[in-house]
Amino acid sequence: MPPDTTAPERPSVPPRHPASLPRRAGIHSLWRLRSYLRPYAARLPLIWVSALAGVGVGIVIPLVGKEIIDGPVARGDTRALFPLASLSLALGVTEALLVLLRRRLMADIVLGLETRIRDDLYRHLQRLPMSFHGAWQSGQLLSRATTDLAVIRRFLGFGMLFLVLISVQIVTVTGLLLHMYWPLGLLVAGSALPIVITSLRFERGYVDVSRQVQDQQGDLATVAEECAIGIRTIKAFGRARYVLGRFGEGAERLHRTSMEKVRLSARFFTFLEVVPNVTLAVVLLLGALAVGSGLLTLGTLVAFTTLMLQLVWPVSALGFILVMGQEAMTAADRVMEVLDTEPEIIGGTAVIERPRGHLRFEGVGFRFPGASEPVLRDVWLEVRPGETVAIVGATGSGKTTLTALVPRLHDVSAGRITVDGHDIRDLSLPALRSVVATAFEEPTLFSMSVRENLTLGRHDATDEEIAQALEIAQAGFAHELPWGLATRIGEQGMSLSGGQRQRLALARAILTRPRILVLDDTLSALDVETEALVEKALRHVLRDATGIVVAHRASTVLLADRVALLLDGTIAHVGRHHELLAGVPEYRALLAADAGGEGVPG
Repeated sequence: MPPDTTAPERPSVPPRHPASLPRRAGIHSLWRLRSYLRPYAARLPLIWVSALAGVGVGIVIPLVGKEIIDGPVARGDTRALFPLASLSLALGVTEALLVLLRRRLMADIVLGLETRIRDDLYRHLQRLPMSFHGAWQSGQLLSRATTDLAVIRRFLGFGMLFLVLISVQIVTVTGLLLHMYWPLGLLVAGSALPIVITSLRFERGYVDVSRQVQDQQGDLATVAEECAIGIRTIKAFGRARYVLGRFGEGAERLHRTSMEKVRLSARFFTFLEVVPNVTLAVVLLLGALAVGSGLLTLGTLVAFTTLMLQLVWPVSALGFILVMGQEAMTAADRVMEVLDTEPEIIGGTAVIERPRGHLRFEGVGFRFPGASEPVLRDVWLEVRPGETVAIVGATGSGKTTLTALVPRLHDVSAGRITVDGHDIRDLSLPALRSVVATAFEEPTLFSMSVRENLTLGRHDATDEEIAQALEIAQAGFAHELPWGLATRIGEQGMSLSGGQRQRLALARAILTRPRILVLDDTLSALDVETEALVEKALRHVLRDATGIVVAHRASTVLLADRVALLLDGTIAHVGRHHELLAGVPEYRALLAADAGGEGVPG
């Protein structure tokens, strides 16, 4: 036997519920997303200039008001009033135009950023192995690609910018207030201290409950998706009340956590509203006394209170921005949990120029991550070009797993698989999967037209080739649909019967014209008459391709040139059907059981 070529140790898959993963520092996750802003680097300075200029103009307007009150108004000089009033109007219009410019530029950038992250996330999900997708709930992945990215977009497009602008505005305005009348300025500055302390305490509790809400939203999305996909089963078993209760429990759990989140934020926002308003009342009282004592002019008091009112919104908005920031950091953590997952299956660079389809399993073993026992062990099998081998074994013996190793939906744990002498791990994944086509026992069809489903693996297929594939798969019913091949089929193809879905999936595999065709019990949902017609047509297809056929029915075995019997995770016997039937009791018993006692073909 060739030497054992054990595959390198693979990292374990993530836990089923990602919330159990250690939480990263959210600000670090957000910082790592900065690379998505690089295409917009030229426009970012203009946004910051317009935003800071807008803040500056907004601060200048009350100072102009001070000059109006202490100057023309106090002296009764109407001629001097018009220029200052015109200046104030021009500053207001300028501020509005700067806000418009900033928002237009920022909206374009953050929407583009969200799109680019979503594209990368989806592309990365396609690279991750089946072990990853089997361990993660689909609703959790869906919520990361939709809800979480929207949260990040809102913070980067509004929260982060305004966090800087508000900080600049608070520091600048506080400095002006201290300059105008330092006793009242100190009062205003001192009122910020309880706000800072409360904000720090709020952050610690809010980040945890925010993560719980986002995870529970993902759980609820999973339940809703599963119920939508399995609606026929739910109705058939009369389990609508049960699934409604299951959904209701998840919704109630989400409601309780959301209410806890609301209570935290409500207390925080109430405090933020109270402190500035109490401070304003004290400023008005002390300022009026100062004006009466001659320590302040009326214009200075009006400008002081106007500038202080400019702090009320930033202080209140600071709470919203802190909330947005915490949610965005949590969302960034959740997105990075997916993007940081390294693909276990990485293609090589080799390409087979003229593939013949010579397939070999050399000491192959496979163990699911975390499993104590291997599914397959020391599997040796050779399938020569143009030959068809049927894989036969009891339920759970590893037949489907064996076929999934050929296109590298899973990777071997030991040994190797070769195509035309090339270890499939050395081949690029597109090159390998252009050579191998698979039709699964559970066919997956997408919510798109019949033609789009058929050409999923080969977009350049001609009408004649599509028609030929449909004929071989006995799927001519597709032409009789309301709009023919342009008919859009429902999600998961539920508008079609099981046999129709299998035949379309088979036609899709045939259409790719593979050198290696893997049929994972693809004919199981067909009636006897249709199965016979499909098998007759498949014989012609398999003459030009290497075939691996998982067989449960005795009739399917007759498609093959040889039969491989899988026992206890390994290939125990290989031979022609009649040889195994005569000399291997386990094979005879297995086919007899599958035939239901109706006899075994010889």
